[in-house]
Amino acid sequence: MSDTSREEETLGAVRESGDNPAEKDPSDWVTGDEPMTAPQRSYLDTLAREAGEEIPADLTKAEASEQIDRLQAATGRDSA
Repeated sequence: MSDTSREEETLGAVRESGDNPAEKDPSDWVTGDEPMTAPQRSYLDTLAREAGEEIPADLTKAEASEQIDRLQAATGRDSA
């Protein structure tokens, strides 16, 4: 099969509905009960300082993700 006869393969098509099935709810994560990662901790610290909030340092990955989403919205760093 030559390269010219193959169909072009693509990844990451934009969905019209705005629904992202690849994005799981943090409560459904298999590793959600594990301690937050170092990058989560660092970013959460930055966001909490910007928002003038104190966040517990012993969050799980899922809890940290939820706090990051909330603080991104509160600080204007959300992508939506």
